[in-house]
Amino acid sequence: MSRVQLIEVGEDDAEMRLDRWLRKRFPQLRQGRIEKMCRKGELRVDGGRVKAATRLEPGQTVRVPPLPDGPGPENLPRQEDISPEDARMIREAVIYRDDDIIALNKPAGLPVQGGSGQKRHVDGLAVALKFGLDEKPRLVHRLDKDTSGILLLARNGRTARALTRAFAARSTRKIYWAAVAGVPAPRMGTIRFGLVKAAGHGPHGAGEKMICIHPDDVASTPEAKHATTDYAVLETVAKRAAWVALVPVTGRTHQLRAHMAETGHPVVGDGKYGTNRQTNEGDGWGAQLGGEVSRKLHLHARMLTIQHPVSGKPLTLTAPMPEHMQKTWDLFGWNENDVPADPFAEEI
Repeated sequence: MSRVQLIEVGEDDAEMRLDRWLRKRFPQLRQGRIEKMCRKGELRVDGGRVKAATRLEPGQTVRVPPLPDGPGPENLPRQEDISPEDARMIREAVIYRDDDIIALNKPAGLPVQGGSGQKRHVDGLAVALKFGLDEKPRLVHRLDKDTSGILLLARNGRTARALTRAFAARSTRKIYWAAVAGVPAPRMGTIRFGLVKAAGHGPHGAGEKMICIHPDDVASTPEAKHATTDYAVLETVAKRAAWVALVPVTGRTHQLRAHMAETGHPVVGDGKYGTNRQTNEGDGWGAQLGGEVSRKLHLHARMLTIQHPVSGKPLTLTAPMPEHMQKTWDLFGWNENDVPADPFAEEI
């Protein structure tokens, strides 16, 4: 067991999340342990209480309580520790790469980070994405485990700081594609339900959900946050299902899934928010369509537009759909060439 440590945040770690900063230095720490230390006030930054997601700044001092003995930074995952199959898989997921950025088409089912028993995740496999550099690329945003699509990684500290600021300032533009049960009406609109987290029943809060609340009730609801989603219906199959484009104006946990379920049109395959029913029993469609439609989540981060953090030029990235979604599109006769890349363009 170590002693209490006071560690100064360096320039290279600017704007890094506290939990990522800790795991970089103390690989033996699990996410649940970090969050517990935050709740108990054992972890502090410049003497103040913090959350696991707190962003660090150069010169700040992090108080780290006594920790169990474990591997040091020199024992962080190495490329040779990853199976050849996983290394090949994560490299094949790369859809864009330059000296500063790597973009992945993240497979559905692959977590972005560890926690809750997850040992195989993008953050751990990123050591196979050095491509000649000394440092593995860093995460700058997240996708849900079962959501596929574009995930950016920064190849150096300067780029990580710039991209983190861009995502925090909402100066990036993200368009998701989804298949939803039923057909939303009107065919284009904005969802403004606030979101508040409801604790899960599993270990370390596993199974937690976001609960939608009326926008007028956000201010009076502890820990609730405003959330806004734009949507557009692109194609339909009678009244049974719809292909929708979604823009998360805000970036809350499970925002798109919770918002669509609240409107009565959950994302296909979303048993967490839409249940596994196939019928409309008066409180919204279930999340399964039956037949040959996959039970996997049909939510895909299709397009991302950013200002390149070094060149300053606009960069638009597009990710092909995963196999299970493409099969559903083929089944319903939906074709990506028949719809605009950005159906909201005229609204901008």
